[in-house]
Amino acid sequence: MKKRLATMFIMLLSLVLIFAGCGSNDTSKSDAAKTKDKEKDKTEVTSGASKTSYTDPSKLKDTYDIVIIGAGGAGMSAALEAKAKGLNPVILEKMPLAGGNTMKASSGMNASETKFQKEQGINDSNDKFYEETLKGGHGTNDKEMLRFFVDNSASAIDWLDSMDIKLNNLTITGGMSEKRTHRPEDGSAVGKYLVDGLLKNVQEEKIPVFVNADVKEITQKDGKVTGVKVKLNNKDEKTISSDAVVVTTGGYGANKDMIEKERPDLKGYVTTNQEGSTGDGIKMIEKLGGTTVDMDQIQVHPTVQQEKSYLIGEAVRGEGAILVSQDGKRFGNELDTRDNVTASINKLPEKSAYLVFDAGVKDRVKAIAQYDEMGFVEEGKTIDELASKINVPKEELTKTIDTWNTSVKNKKDEAYGRTTAMDNDLSKAPYYAIKIGPGIHYTMGGVKINTNTEVLDKDGKPITGLFAAGEVTGGLHGENRIGGNSVAEIIIFGRQAGDKSAEFVKAQ
Repeated sequence: MKKRLATMFIMLLSLVLIFAGCGSNDTSKSDAAKTKDKEKDKTEVTSGASKTSYTDPSKLKDTYDIVIIGAGGAGMSAALEAKAKGLNPVILEKMPLAGGNTMKASSGMNASETKFQKEQGINDSNDKFYEETLKGGHGTNDKEMLRFFVDNSASAIDWLDSMDIKLNNLTITGGMSEKRTHRPEDGSAVGKYLVDGLLKNVQEEKIPVFVNADVKEITQKDGKVTGVKVKLNNKDEKTISSDAVVVTTGGYGANKDMIEKERPDLKGYVTTNQEGSTGDGIKMIEKLGGTTVDMDQIQVHPTVQQEKSYLIGEAVRGEGAILVSQDGKRFGNELDTRDNVTASINKLPEKSAYLVFDAGVKDRVKAIAQYDEMGFVEEGKTIDELASKINVPKEELTKTIDTWNTSVKNKKDEAYGRTTAMDNDLSKAPYYAIKIGPGIHYTMGGVKINTNTEVLDKDGKPITGLFAAGEVTGGLHGENRIGGNSVAEIIIFGRQAGDKSAEFVKAQ
């Protein structure tokens, strides 16, 4: 009997194991199905993103109303304005992604008499913006271009806001006396926010954007621009016809040969420019008879992380940071113009310095979190701990910060006459530092245009059907660019290029 019960028990146990196994197999199938479904969903999401990001190369047509070369801030602004005028523009971008140098912009966009300034009680004027920019450029700016620039800056802020690109967080940059540098609401870096917002609107307007589309030549017949020759995905060249071409290819800050030709003294400097900034647009326009201006005016930015050639935005100083030497001492007005701050750093034996700030500055400048993630930021719970980490004398650094805090309290910088970004002292632990040095940042020189963004020849006459905007152009900034003015330039003149090229095409 016992033997029979034991046999039955074994049989029952086997059946349980079999069913358990079947259940296990069913579960495996279910998991596999779920995984397959997830992969399907992921594929659908990815393909959807691809469709909304960039246009399929096979969709490239032979003819467009307007060809825009370059998918940075100026190019996308031009495309949106041209589309709003009822035309059919296309954007051709040689890099794998849209954004160009705009993506790397950090501090913000300068503008005067804006609704956000008025809301925040900031009493600014276009005339003041004009005069301070002219002074920053040592009086060498193209005055007609500058006047148009400042007078159209507030409407550019409104235009962006109308597309849900809100720049209502205000700070200040070197050479300015008012808070007119407009940033995203959360204080983050302006570049990615701006590119994402513009690209979203470009997609919604169904404007085709082709990446890996390297324009090799702007075509011309009987003195009139007729289109471009483009190499798509590094394959055969294709000729695209258009009634107008807008060049928004950026500057030449990543072209070492061009930099050294214009400024041999800058050989060996790191550059903050994205690798596509090689002066292609300038070269193509010169072949058509376009002329250039200020090509030797190349801006060196004072605060660049040297190992990764990464710009540390002016907003860090604009929100209260100071610069100290390896001796732990300040050595100049941190919010002087960029050329002067650069010169003060280059006078130091190390030709480098530290941006020193506290938790308050870190809270107000969201870009610092990105710098931290990239490994640029040293932290100390106390000033002494920070001094040890960056190897500067503790007593000197403590004395420097104490003196600075007194200056902020008294609203008077006895040492170097700094008058801006003194709203908050450096007393909120922990403390931070980023090691910086000068780096090539911006090329003020480029092709000559008028306020209609028409490209001019050596006689000052427009080349028919050819327009340009952004860093590819020269003259606006003169010998020195004010921080925050380049983002303003690409939006203001990008819009103008789209508007005027559309007017030209409609008149044909």
